[in-house]
Amino acid sequence: MPSIEVKNISKKFEDSIAIQDISFKLEEGKLLTLLGPSGSGKTTILRLIAGLIELDTGEIYFDSIDVAKVPTEERNIGFVFQSYALFPHLPVSENIAFGLETRKWAKEDIIIKVKEMLALVGLTGKGRRYPRELSGGEKSRVALARALAPNPSLLLLDEPLSALDMSLKESLRKTIRDIQQKIGVSTIYVTHDQAEAMEISDQILVLNHGQIVESGSPQELYLTPRKKFTAEFFGVTNILTGKVITKYERFYLDHPLGCILLPKNCPSKIDEKITIAIFPQHIILSNKTQKLDNEFPAIVVSSSFGGSIVSVTVEVKGFPIEIHFTSSRTKSKFTEGEKIYLSIPESSILFLE
Repeated sequence: MPSIEVKNISKKFEDSIAIQDISFKLEEGKLLTLLGPSGSGKTTILRLIAGLIELDTGEIYFDSIDVAKVPTEERNIGFVFQSYALFPHLPVSENIAFGLETRKWAKEDIIIKVKEMLALVGLTGKGRRYPRELSGGEKSRVALARALAPNPSLLLLDEPLSALDMSLKESLRKTIRDIQQKIGVSTIYVTHDQAEAMEISDQILVLNHGQIVESGSPQELYLTPRKKFTAEFFGVTNILTGKVITKYERFYLDHPLGCILLPKNCPSKIDEKITIAIFPQHIILSNKTQKLDNEFPAIVVSSSFGGSIVSVTVEVKGFPIEIHFTSSRTKSKFTEGEKIYLSIPESSILFLE
C-alpha cells in the first residue's frame, strides 16, 4: 500500500475557491479523515486525489510518483460514493464483480473474490439480491465490497454513512474500521460527523472554507485543540475571551463573569487579549460554596436529561455557561431559577489561537 502526499493543491470552480493550498501526508496503511462542515472542500480533495477532477495547482504523490496527470483508472483506487452508485439492474454479486470484469480478471478468480468480499462485509448468501431489495446499511456494505474487490492501493470514502440512522451508523463505522485494519489499505474518509471521525481515524484534518484549520490524532483534537474553530466544532461550548491581568503574582483572565485564575503556563503577556476554552464536562456544580479558586455563583437557566448525560445551562452575571455531567451523580436534576455555584478547575483551561 502506498503512502500518500498532497502538496499545495488548489481548486477553483468559476469564481469560487473550493480549496486553497492544501498539504498533508497519509502514512501507508493508515486511515485519515477529512472532517468539516458542508462546503469546506472535503469532497473536492477526495475527487482530486481520485483524478475525477483536475488540479489547478499542486502535486499528488503515491509513494514518490506524481499522479496528477495519471488517469483515474490507472491510479488503483477504490471509491465509495455518498450515494453508493450501485447498478440497480445488477444483483449484488455482479455489482461487486463489475470492477474485476473491467480489469479482465479470469471468471474463476472473480467468483472466488466475490465470495470473499461478501463474507468480508457480512453479506454471505445475499449475492443474488438486487439493490432495491437491500436496506441502507446493506447497500453501503455492497459499495464497500465493490471498492475493495480489485485490491486497491488506496480506498476513498465520501460520507458513506450520512443517510443512515444513528444506531446503524455506529455499527457500520466499526465494521469499516475493522475491515480497513484487517486489510491494511491506506484510506481517506470524508465526514462532517465528529463522533464518526474520532472512532475510525488514525489522523484527522479539520477543514473550513477550503483550508486546513488543524490536524492531529482524535485524542489531540478533542482533548487539546489549538484553534477556536476546532474547539467549537468538537463541542466545546464555553469559549471565553478577555485580557490577561495579574493579581497575587498569578495570571487571570479579566472577563464579565469574573476574574478567572489561569494555569501557570499562560502563554500571553499582561493586557494581551486571549481566548480560552472550558469543556462542559470539566465544570463542577454544587448547591453550596466550596470556597475553591474560580468559583462563581450562578443561576440555572435550563436542565435537560439525555440518558447518560445531563446538560445544564447556567448564567453568571448574565453570561451563559454550559455544564455536562453523567446522570449517575447524586444530584442529576436542577430547576430553572435555582441558585448554585460553579467551579472551573484551573487544569481544565485550554488556550486557543
